[in-house]
Amino acid sequence: SGHTSHPPSLPRQFLRRQQVLQLYRRILRAIREVPAEQDRRYLRDWAREEFKRNKDATEEDAIRMMITQGNMQLQELQRTLKLAKS
Repeated sequence: SGHTSHPPSLPRQFLRRQQVLQLYRRILRAIREVPAEQDRRYLRDWAREEFKRNKDATEEDAIRMMITQGNMQLQELQRTLKLAKS
């Protein structure tokens, strides 16, 4: 159909994927600290949906944005947990 598809630069995308997975695991770990079962379940579902929706993102910008947002949400979660414990 006339357009040549060139393979994406793998290493960089692979690294991004690793970053995303690491972030996902850190978020799940933080969620485990949440005292209320209801909140835990809600947050787990939210995280799963969020990452599933972005699973196929290949745009460098989209992935970077997702990592940034994920980190912000993780920090927010950790701050909330600290407050809850104090």
